[in-house]
Amino acid sequence: MVLVVGSTGLLGSEICLRLRSAGKPVRAMVRRTSPPEKIAALREAGVNTVVADLKDPRSLAEACNSVSAIVSTASSTFSRQEDDSIKSVDHVGYLNLIEAAAKAGIGHFVYTSIPRNLNYDSPLVSAKRQVESRLAASGVPYTVLNANYFMEIWLSTALGFDHKNGCATIYGAGQQPIAWVSYHDVAALAVAALDRDSMRNRMLDAGGPDNLTPLEVVEVFTRLDNRRFKITHVPEEDLRNQYERADDALAKSFAGLMLEYAAGCPMDSTEALAALPCGPRTVREYALEVTSEK
Repeated sequence: MVLVVGSTGLLGSEICLRLRSAGKPVRAMVRRTSPPEKIAALREAGVNTVVADLKDPRSLAEACNSVSAIVSTASSTFSRQEDDSIKSVDHVGYLNLIEAAAKAGIGHFVYTSIPRNLNYDSPLVSAKRQVESRLAASGVPYTVLNANYFMEIWLSTALGFDHKNGCATIYGAGQQPIAWVSYHDVAALAVAALDRDSMRNRMLDAGGPDNLTPLEVVEVFTRLDNRRFKITHVPEEDLRNQYERADDALAKSFAGLMLEYAAGCPMDSTEALAALPCGPRTVREYALEVTSEK
């Protein structure tokens, strides 16, 4: 049985479906406040569910009972629940989960993290690094996937990349490369890690096959859609001021991520991508998909 933590999120739900397609029994950890329609979709796919919370160690012990592996993608960064925070979920919550995994004798723990060697510290970066260290020292066999910027999130309307209306918000000058990755590929890597000894007790860079600058990404969309984009740049100085003046952990962390975007986040993911059952998704393939939806 594989326990998936963060099962109602974009990445977690995809992992659940891939595990079921591979014929693996799956237990999805959900909360009492999780959207009912998302829980129903998981159950319809043959996924068992258990009510538990990273902030409640007792519930984690119950969730880990009779589980052979854990795949965790949970984060507070998109949460709307009042008592969720980077400290309570991404830091202390994960330490609770690692402790529960160690006590339960879990055979493998796959943790989705953020890129290594980032330039700007923040509460999120600090939490991720501390969890990585604790997991490596826990005695639980592990895989850490250091995932790059998800193209489905950072190249979407939610963050100012509005391909339908030909508008793009770019953080900084847009001239530094990023290894944009698809969440579909990160999900596939998480599933693959469970069956590959070569991915055990490792930290693996999980980026896409192309290191493209944001301006090059806009050009990809321009060529497919045959129209020019209106580009709005957020100056790096403004981002730095936002980062320095942020008065809460989430704002500081998002400002830091935008600064990293401006500075570029290239990555050589050759080793990790070799584990994919199919070739990795490119930015052009993503652009083809979303432009055809108009």
